[in-house]
Amino acid sequence: MSVSTSRSGILYTIGAYLLWGALPLYFLALVPTGPWEVVAWRVLLSFVFCGILLTVTRGWPALIAIIRQPRLLGWTALAGVLIYVNWQTFLIGTLTGHVIETSLGYFINPIFTVLLGVFVLRERIRRLQWIAIAVAALAVVVIVVAYGAFPWIALTLTASFGIYGLVKKQIGAAVDAISGLTLESFWLIPIAVVTLIVVAQTDGITLGQVSPLHTLLVAGAGVATAVPLLLFAAGTRRIDLSLVGMLQFITPVMQFVVGWALLGEPMPLERWIGFIIVWIAILVFVADLPIHNGRSRAAASVDPV
Repeated sequence: MSVSTSRSGILYTIGAYLLWGALPLYFLALVPTGPWEVVAWRVLLSFVFCGILLTVTRGWPALIAIIRQPRLLGWTALAGVLIYVNWQTFLIGTLTGHVIETSLGYFINPIFTVLLGVFVLRERIRRLQWIAIAVAALAVVVIVVAYGAFPWIALTLTASFGIYGLVKKQIGAAVDAISGLTLESFWLIPIAVVTLIVVAQTDGITLGQVSPLHTLLVAGAGVATAVPLLLFAAGTRRIDLSLVGMLQFITPVMQFVVGWALLGEPMPLERWIGFIIVWIAILVFVADLPIHNGRSRAAASVDPV
């Protein structure tokens, strides 16, 4: 992998994480639209937006070539299911006052992603990274026992997005970012349609019923959904899964600040203890990078005998 390819992958991935970090504020602006309706519109509008991108970039031949390969279609269907679970869980957490718990899920996710890289892709990690994984596992236990509540939102986000990243890594360069998201959205269209029918019969559809600004914001959900996913897909194809996990700390930091400082969500002592343990794991993880890089440079500077 060339240096330029690796650099562009890092930039794409950072861009995706920055946008995801700001998404809670965007979705809170969609109130009174509920989480189920929002996700349904996300699916449908993402598909429309990707169709436009395929037309502009003349990407339809590439999409047709992918459709002719059943194995790739299976991977995109699995990716679609995983990202739907992630979207729905994230919206439920955001719109029910659990933004801090969603940030916990994305704090834990990088370490889970590294574990997937180790056990599935056979990537090697070092002793300090194993220590960080053990500390993060301890943090989850502390939150469950001391706080008295199982963090199902956090752990569902961790598992769904971690495995989604693994699936995108397995697909690799065989499926470009736009075609991949188009197919992932396509598989979810029946779920979105059924969801909107149920919402219409219960709470009622809010699109077009609140204000012109609200309608515009809901309509923009497709773009807000597609752009970071396209950046993420482009980034994961260019860099190691372990590095993808490391960069993801950008998103939960932003989400934690939004939930605690801007939205005023409660942070009792038990939750602070759990988060502090998670942050210690992250510090151990990050501290390993310069140590390893320094040793690598020192080894490279030694002339072979």
